[in-house]
Amino acid sequence: MPNLSVAVIAPIDYSKDLGKKGTSSDITLYDAKRGESTVSFIEATKYPERLAPLYFACAMAESALMVVDEVNAQFGESILMLDAVGIKEGRIILRNFISPDRIAPLVKGTVVEGYQFIEENLAELRERYLDEAEKRSFPDEKSDVGSVPIDHHFNVRGVGTVALGYVANGKIVRHATLKALPGKKEVIVRSIQKHDDDFEVAYRGDRVGLALKNIDSDELDRGSVLTNDPSIRQDMTLETAVKLVKFWPTPLKEGMVMHIGHWMQFIPARIIGIENPANWREPRVKFELEKELVHLPGGSAVLCYLEGGKLRIAGTVKLP
Repeated sequence: MPNLSVAVIAPIDYSKDLGKKGTSSDITLYDAKRGESTVSFIEATKYPERLAPLYFACAMAESALMVVDEVNAQFGESILMLDAVGIKEGRIILRNFISPDRIAPLVKGTVVEGYQFIEENLAELRERYLDEAEKRSFPDEKSDVGSVPIDHHFNVRGVGTVALGYVANGKIVRHATLKALPGKKEVIVRSIQKHDDDFEVAYRGDRVGLALKNIDSDELDRGSVLTNDPSIRQDMTLETAVKLVKFWPTPLKEGMVMHIGHWMQFIPARIIGIENPANWREPRVKFELEKELVHLPGGSAVLCYLEGGKLRIAGTVKLP
């Protein structure tokens, strides 16, 4: 069965009763397993002082769990991030006598409006997520083509370079030759692990550890993409449509340095050109990126402005 990934927006270490603690940095993963069913709970450990971990946790997930202790700026920012990433499935646990009616105006018109309110019973919730993972089926992929955005990487004695990530599209097979993008390096997949078990193939949505040949760990970064998909693009500039969130107060201006989030990439991007239509919330913008953005054609990305104070999520970007 494929893995189910859940972004947990809650107090730090909330997921310790949902799964076993695994990889931890500015994001922390907790893994639950029952038979072949697996769930990854992802927390943004360094949020709210940094926005990127919240983006990464949401970008890795297909579902969300929100634990609301207080209706504040952090709660509002989390709603905007979930909406920008487009996580349509989710659950909400309300604490401190907060009622659904109180948050209804804040979530209206966002993906969070469709989330289910539940009681706080973590043992029951863990089993519910595992049940959902058990019902999932692998995509019917006809070709051995896929992409894995990397979130962590390191050297293991006796194994070599290991990259951790999730299969963003297609599938990855053992012994496949992949490109490490951005760049020109080619690597060979020596082995595939999913939750410490060896597999011959990994499918879209799977959380994987790939043992790699022909590359050192220090040649990789978070955001590097391992792929053999010929349609993948690498762009240093983007000229594209932007859709700003409804709370964004003023038009974008040339010279502003934003950040573009896609997969596990969170790249500084300077605005070098702007066309403001009658509706300034939907301009066409030209960005110059600090490094190449790796993406599939026709996707979307999250646009952030780290100097925005309490409003750091600006909107979304259409990828060419």
